Amino acid sequence: MGSPLDGWYEKAGVRTDPRRVIGDELEAGKTLFPEKLIPYLDHPLVRALDPRQRFALVTRHLYQYMLFTMHFETSVVNRAAGRIADGTSGLHLPSSVRLDAYKIYCDEAYHALYSLDVVEQVSGATGIETPDYDFAPFLGRLDAIGAEVLPGEPVLVQLLQVVVFETLVTSILKDIPKDPFVVGTVREVVRDHAEDEGRHHAYFAAFFKELWQGMSPALRVRAARCLPELVSRSLTPDLVPVRTSLGAAGLGDAAVREIVTDCYAPEQLRRGVRSSARHTFHLFESVGVLDVAGARDAFTSAGLL
Repeated sequence: MGSPLDGWYEKAGVRTDPRRVIGDELEAGKTLFPEKLIPYLDHPLVRALDPRQRFALVTRHLYQYMLFTMHFETSVVNRAAGRIADGTSGLHLPSSVRLDAYKIYCDEAYHALYSLDVVEQVSGATGIETPDYDFAPFLGRLDAIGAEVLPGEPVLVQLLQVVVFETLVTSILKDIPKDPFVVGTVREVVRDHAEDEGRHHAYFAAFFKELWQGMSPALRVRAARCLPELVSRSLTPDLVPVRTSLGAAGLGDAAVREIVTDCYAPEQLRRGVRSSARHTFHLFESVGVLDVAGARDAFTSAGLL
């Protein structure tokens, strides 16, 4: 069977895509991010803001998305891809699989580059400052799962993290490229990203099958019981930038708390996780993760099934 990375030298965005440059579409009234994908934008307290503040909220939401992407690609995906590529994943893999991991490593670095490039271009065009973005708490929270529920297996946790994230299907990558109301540069960058990620999805789905088969029965039990928490924490949004942005719009602490409580209720978050991870769950089921003793109960208890 061929690899999903076959033809990479001819198809990958880093090899073929031009730099995407902001034009004059903002003057034509287009938005920088689909408003329907910003959970708090339709909240009554946010609707009451003046148009300039609402535009700034949308802009900062774009910044948040792009900066998260930048950090995530380099700090999480490339950490694992580097291990697969350089032979420190703990698996004995063919050289072709390792070479493909380096191709993904290049892709993800390029995604980080153009994510920051878009942020800098938009900041220059709008005059809206880029807020400080600290990725360390999110990464620490993600890695803490290993210490809590899969102790002694830090490398395996890193590999499971990347499998979870790279097999997701999110509405952002799917919907933004088709939204005619979004600035063309943003649509094009997200489309470029989605095309690469389709190949990465197939690669990491195949990789997970090898990873799972290589585990001992005892380690499979431990990993299966870890996965629900890993999925939940991975997909629970970081609300610190949301609170910061709402505060920058002039909303007081009480209003910010009300908006976050209303728009990010636990059951709403669980529904979002279940939707985004549905293909990941199918992958887990196809290799037998949910057949391991206690696994199905763990996923059900986490509200994921």
